[in-house]
Amino acid sequence: MSKVAFITGGTRGIGLGIAKSLAEKGFDLALNGMRDKDSVLPVLEELEKSGIQADYFQGNIGSAEDRSRILMEIRQKFGKINVLVNNAGVAPRVRADILEVTEEDFDYVVDTNMKGTFFLSQAVAKSMIDSKNENPDDFFSIITITSVSAVLASTNRVAYCMSKTGLSMMNQTFAVRLAEFNIPVFEVRPGIIETDMTAGVKGKYESQIGKGLTLEPRMGKPEDIGKMVAALADETLTYGTGQIITLDGGMTIGRL
Repeated sequence: MSKVAFITGGTRGIGLGIAKSLAEKGFDLALNGMRDKDSVLPVLEELEKSGIQADYFQGNIGSAEDRSRILMEIRQKFGKINVLVNNAGVAPRVRADILEVTEEDFDYVVDTNMKGTFFLSQAVAKSMIDSKNENPDDFFSIITITSVSAVLASTNRVAYCMSKTGLSMMNQTFAVRLAEFNIPVFEVRPGIIETDMTAGVKGKYESQIGKGLTLEPRMGKPEDIGKMVAALADETLTYGTGQIITLDGGMTIGRL
């Protein structure tokens, strides 16, 4: 029986890069996002050319009602989730200075990026424990996509940075809690990746990269992240639960 991966925010950007890599590995895919299903049908059709099943489960993971419905629909379709990839995230609606951030904008970012992801992971972790008890030889894992913003401060994106730092600690705590069940937990921490989220500031980033911001002189691609997630989901990394894998072209290496 095929393994099933549930990827939040899995139909565009980094999430789609992950979906493509997992499809190549033979994973059936449960993808989530906010768009209506008709708009993502071409994505599903393209992924299924790899010979896997792919389906879309629309909803906001920041909503408890949506989370419950999405997980119920995935269980009805696929029966289980072997790998949860926490990828969904939103950027601030307004890049406001830390002294000007409104509570409404703060809640918008944190409710999806951190709160929704935590409670989704909690629910999926419980179902993985049940599945592991029934089938001890099956592989289950949680992989969370964070950001170098977990450790690099941006004064005009404080809620985003805080949400990614919170996810990093969430991931480590789940690694501790799930170790007794042999369910590994990993964090993948991307740097500057070329997606629709960074499209508006691409010129700025390319200028900074040209001046040496990263050791590898380019923005990252969604497939860079996809390849790593596929390796983790395919049990390539063993004896490494709780590890943080940073894919940032060398940006966060301290230099004199």
